[in-house]
Amino acid sequence: MKIEQNHIQDTNKKDLTSHQEHFDFLSNSLTKKGVDVNKIISKLQDFQVAIPSWALGAGGTRFGRFSFYGEPSSLEQKIQDVGVLHALTQTAGAVSLHIPWDIPQDYNAIKEIASGLDIKFDAVNSNTFQDQANAKESYKYGSLSNVSQAVRQQAIQHNLDVINIGNKLGSKSLTVWLADGSCFPGQTNFQTALQNTESSLKEIYKGLPTDWSMLIEYKPYEPNFYSTVIQDWGTSFMLANACGEKAFSLVDLGHHLPNSNIEQIVSILMSKAKLGGFHFNDSKYGDDDLTVGSIKPYALFLIFNELVYGMENNPANPDLAWMIDASHNVKDPLEDLIQSLEAIQEAYAKALLIDQNKLKQAQLNHDVVKCQEILQNAYRTDVRPLLEKARLERGGALSPINTYRALDVRNELIKERGRNTVATGL
Repeated sequence: MKIEQNHIQDTNKKDLTSHQEHFDFLSNSLTKKGVDVNKIISKLQDFQVAIPSWALGAGGTRFGRFSFYGEPSSLEQKIQDVGVLHALTQTAGAVSLHIPWDIPQDYNAIKEIASGLDIKFDAVNSNTFQDQANAKESYKYGSLSNVSQAVRQQAIQHNLDVINIGNKLGSKSLTVWLADGSCFPGQTNFQTALQNTESSLKEIYKGLPTDWSMLIEYKPYEPNFYSTVIQDWGTSFMLANACGEKAFSLVDLGHHLPNSNIEQIVSILMSKAKLGGFHFNDSKYGDDDLTVGSIKPYALFLIFNELVYGMENNPANPDLAWMIDASHNVKDPLEDLIQSLEAIQEAYAKALLIDQNKLKQAQLNHDVVKCQEILQNAYRTDVRPLLEKARLERGGALSPINTYRALDVRNELIKERGRNTVATGL
């Protein structure tokens, strides 16, 4: 399914007057405060978030999975679904593939489909946390960290194969996430596991094209519950430094213990020019993979404050790879992703409202109250008219969710694909 521009314009018509009234009021108010509204709108339009290929079907849990029907059963259909999201939101201009779930059969055809929808290929993701059909070795007791050289070599080769696939598509980075760890004390030797992982990552790093980067993700627990080899940002940072200048840490919002100060982690990594990517989701208890901004919207805003500061003040840090990493078991996956994209844009816009010079002066004066007021005044601002204007100027929907429903997208997908299709991946 492809959403035509005239369909979006037709659904926008009834809300145009209301939007313009709200935008004019906000724009005038912000302009009086010295805010360059057009600059913020331009930044919002440039901010593109990759959609992971595995997020377009129902995610489920280890207890069950409930389909929403009409799921994409091929890579072509997944890219078409990303095209639907991008047409509506104008901020989902990239797709991130997970290998071996989504290996193209015809690279030229896949690139042509993506190009026709204005979709680029972001980071490619390897998978050594599952045993694949016909694999000679098993990852049951680890992959890159395994005591078996044969297992490690299989995992290394898989990552090199993923790089080759991504290179054919025009991707520029590889994301490595390891499930490696242990469930019981004494099961593994911590130092040996880390040494094996570092050695394996260095072998993968050697296979990176010159203009590529490697993003090293971390996670404190799950699926192993006693220890995880790359359990925190410090270990990821250490491994990235050991590999070289093209290796970076990747921050996933759900991959932290409760009450971790993620914004401080982001700030430190950017100051060291080692933050390479960012995965968006939300959580209540752990790696819940919930809709972005659905649980802790203020925390998301504070993280964006550090991201915005870092993008302005840490020029040595690379351009970041942005991606949503969420799972949907009780929502239409496409509606969930639309809500996440909206929350990301909203947090970003609010962070852009912060007067960093005034905040710096308040910090130098130890004016704690003023610091808090500066942040909270930005957070309390309803920036949705700015998001609407950014989408409208690019041909997107004023209200992506309402337009999605008005166009009856899910039922149209069911008509095209049937009710019993199942997306590959999780």
